[in-house]
Amino acid sequence: MLLAAALLFSPLSQATDIDHLLRADTPPDGVVFEILETDVDDLGWAIPQTLRHIKALRTRFPDLDIAVITHGPEMFALKSSDRDAFPEAHEIVQSLTQDQGVDVHVCGTHASWYGDTDEDFPDYVDVAPSGLAQLGLYLELGYKLIVIEREL
Repeated sequence: MLLAAALLFSPLSQATDIDHLLRADTPPDGVVFEILETDVDDLGWAIPQTLRHIKALRTRFPDLDIAVITHGPEMFALKSSDRDAFPEAHEIVQSLTQDQGVDVHVCGTHASWYGDTDEDFPDYVDVAPSGLAQLGLYLELGYKLIVIEREL
């Protein structure tokens, strides 16, 4: 019973799929992409996939508000010290934030568990106090949630 209640009120229960949004007649209030994976290397596939989805949504709805929250171990690929190890992820995120008006957030709480602070991330990445709380704020604003999962 508790598990069912937790799932009912979890952000995942509010997730929609990209195709559903692309078929809609009107744009949603906004879209927030959630990346929550298990390995720092996962950002290597997750960010390009997110970019493809953003391009499709912006083609359909040019003025759509979009945000990205990455709050698992993959978020550490966005540390300034890892720019050389993950150049494509950094280039995409920098372009999203500086050229396309997409907010990209990492989780400050998760970072703090490893002794990292907002100074460990580049200026084009927002270190939110909590990735989950940031996600909740977007959902309260009426954003639709897209959970990024590895495509098979």
